[in-house]
Amino acid sequence: MVQAYILIQTEVGKAAAVAAEISSIPGVTTAEDVTGPYDVIVRAESDSVDELGRLVVARVQNVAGITRTLTCPVVRL
Repeated sequence: MVQAYILIQTEVGKAAAVAAEISSIPGVTTAEDVTGPYDVIVRAESDSVDELGRLVVARVQNVAGITRTLTCPVVRL
């Protein structure tokens, strides 16, 4: 199981709508609007890194209102 945090910047005033839409995407475990340099932080999981990439590129980045994403895979040290 691969897990990651996806940090999202949105258009002004779009954070709540983006978080709500992303929370319904399969593989997304949480999506919350936050303050700071990012507007939404998402926790996602998938069976492989490739599947995680497809989730981010094909599903998350297609949500209206997103301007930038940064994917941070979770590592177990």
